Amino acid sequence: MTRVTTPTVRPGIAERLARMIRLPTVSAELDERGLAPFEEFAALLAELYPRTHAALTLERHTDLGLLFHWAGTGAVTDGPVVLMAHYDVVSVDESDAWTHPPFAGVIADGSVHGRGALDDKGPLIVVLEAVENLLADGFRPPRDVYLSFGGNEETYGRAAEEIARVLRARGIVPWLVIDEGGAVVDAPLPFVPGRAAMIGVGEKGVMTLRLSARGDGGHASAPPALTAVRRVARAVDRLGPDTFRPRASTAVLRMLGVLGAQTPGPARHLLRLLAATPPLTARLFAALGGEPAALVRTTVAPTMQSGGTAANVLPSQASATVNLRIALGETTQQTVYRVRRRVRDPLVSVEVVEASEPSPESSTENAQFALLAAALEVSHPGVPAVPYVMMAATDSRHFHRFAPAVYRFAPLDMSNAQRASIHGVDESVEIAALERGERFHRSLLERLG
Repeated sequence: MTRVTTPTVRPGIAERLARMIRLPTVSAELDERGLAPFEEFAALLAELYPRTHAALTLERHTDLGLLFHWAGTGAVTDGPVVLMAHYDVVSVDESDAWTHPPFAGVIADGSVHGRGALDDKGPLIVVLEAVENLLADGFRPPRDVYLSFGGNEETYGRAAEEIARVLRARGIVPWLVIDEGGAVVDAPLPFVPGRAAMIGVGEKGVMTLRLSARGDGGHASAPPALTAVRRVARAVDRLGPDTFRPRASTAVLRMLGVLGAQTPGPARHLLRLLAATPPLTARLFAALGGEPAALVRTTVAPTMQSGGTAANVLPSQASATVNLRIALGETTQQTVYRVRRRVRDPLVSVEVVEASEPSPESSTENAQFALLAAALEVSHPGVPAVPYVMMAATDSRHFHRFAPAVYRFAPLDMSNAQRASIHGVDESVEIAALERGERFHRSLLERLG
């Protein structure tokens, strides 16, 4: 295997990311903006990464899927590596006050600012930077490498789904898949100090339900006791945080075990106790609320409501949309059954709009996870690789159906404030974090043998 001892690292990663951010690739606004920003993004990649485009084969799948193939030397034949990211971003609320305009790509105070800096153009650029730098040194990986970039992840689009389908149809089973997900964070749990690289070894399922009811319309001056709106509101109210029982999955217990081995002081004993007592862990995390609670149970979030045409008219129908994130070990069928039991109203229709099952858990006792840990030791020395459950949906969910080792990790340092800015206001990434992210992927690719 070719090893790089004196790597060539191009300067200017911040400027290149800033140019990517300036293209408003908002997949939710595709109808208004058209495909132009997405095509401009693909053209920008060709300009910024000439070696990658010369040495790798590029295929387009759907309008928004980019699949690069880097042919390896053939020294290793047990499957390729797939490095994933997406280049679409979420919309910006014009009423939000950003310190720097969200699509200006401002570089200031040691950071790159703008929508997509963390989700997910920052994680995308560190992959391309690593490949471009390795190519400059004449490196060729011992196994095949695919770069899978989707342009509609934020809208659950088909780009990544089609890429996964094509690879599977060709009989290509990835040895390793890495997508966005966890990051290098401070204080990974409320009672755990220090830094940790949180690597998603499993991903919760996603389900969207529509609750709807009909009622007698008419004038609002003489309403019945239970209108369509009140019936739907009552159903939503019954779907509280305790709708689903908490349960500590294997991934959560493994997370606690690793953190316990790394944490000094009294917290070490608490973590070890929690790792050995799943019922206690489930109850404690559920009581903590927020992210800890989401790690151990299916969550229910009402997101939209509709019904009515005028302030003084009773609507004949009303509905509410509910988003659920299904815990590992549960199924979509069980989830719908539980919702109907909690609603307890045969006149409320429960319709499944879309659903995907939770992923299986990838191992932490294999060569793939050891490879991630080894690359981390180069890019983030002393930061442990910690397994956890990814609570949001990623494009990698299309691969875990046939790939045995799928992990969700963006090798970027993210503070709590930065994590809160994802899909929010003042999204930014430190330039030093981008440089460490490039180092991670470069080290990972060098060690594929």
